[in-house]
Amino acid sequence: MERVIRIGTRESQLAVWQATLVQDLLKENGYAAELVYIKSEGDIDLVTPLYEMGVQGVFTRSLDLALLNDRIDIAVHSMKDVPTQLPKGIIQSAVLKRASYKDIFVPPSPKGGLGSDYSATIPPFREWGSLQLTIATSSIRRKAQWLHRYPNHTIENLRGNVNTRLRKVEESNWHGAIFAAAGLERIHLRPENSIDLDWMLPAPAQGAIMVVSRERDAFSFDACQHFNDTDTALCTKIERDFLRVLLGGCSTPISALAEVKDNAIHFRGNVVATDGSAKAEVEHTISFEDAENGGALAAKSLLEQGGQAIIDTIQKS
Repeated sequence: MERVIRIGTRESQLAVWQATLVQDLLKENGYAAELVYIKSEGDIDLVTPLYEMGVQGVFTRSLDLALLNDRIDIAVHSMKDVPTQLPKGIIQSAVLKRASYKDIFVPPSPKGGLGSDYSATIPPFREWGSLQLTIATSSIRRKAQWLHRYPNHTIENLRGNVNTRLRKVEESNWHGAIFAAAGLERIHLRPENSIDLDWMLPAPAQGAIMVVSRERDAFSFDACQHFNDTDTALCTKIERDFLRVLLGGCSTPISALAEVKDNAIHFRGNVVATDGSAKAEVEHTISFEDAENGGALAAKSLLEQGGQAIIDTIQKS
């Protein structure tokens, strides 16, 4: 009897889209697969800001347990949600080709109300510093970078799946909210009036999808290797190594981006004080020969260039 690979996924529209993509890739390579739905802590508690929940893996832990308990054979994650240290017995089986890594600003549609009145005539970003705007996000990284650029703005908490968050933008008196471009684009929900935040560095591995399996399940691992994208896997490893050395998680505003350009890897990373008052950043060109330690070396460089003081302040608070 043909073995059916059980794919663990959260129940949100985006998570199911990602898991279905993996299911289709498996089928293209001759493997039978089915979806198994698992609730996560991050889906159950939709009120507490992520950075106050005090845990890593809030969106992945339930799937990890299902995997270790043999309820599923592989799990599909938004890679930016995955802790840099995988649980014992679980291994990375594939990283899919990366979609957009960018964050975007989504104002309300012009239907009336504080936010939508403003969104109808959005001035250039360079003029935003003089305005008193209210912006929504649950990400401490996005909050810190936004306040560093616009210190007089107010940040409100925004939780829920992408559909819920988009609805809240329409219902609340906010001038807009920050989303990951990939999440909205994958399920065709990116609003036409959204704006790319080209100045905002993303979370490590943002826009990438990771598939994990049990360490001793060679069948599932080999099946997923058919669609592993080596460039994306390498770049996200560098970004996550940078995060790991800096001891970062959901409660630390650390950003990183590695891109393959001109036969080398171009890396940018930063850490920003949670109130936006200070920022340390680093930019390196990494050769493929040095890629194994590229993320760790960039992190050590950042610590020496003011990053350590910012991280110490964040940890004390």
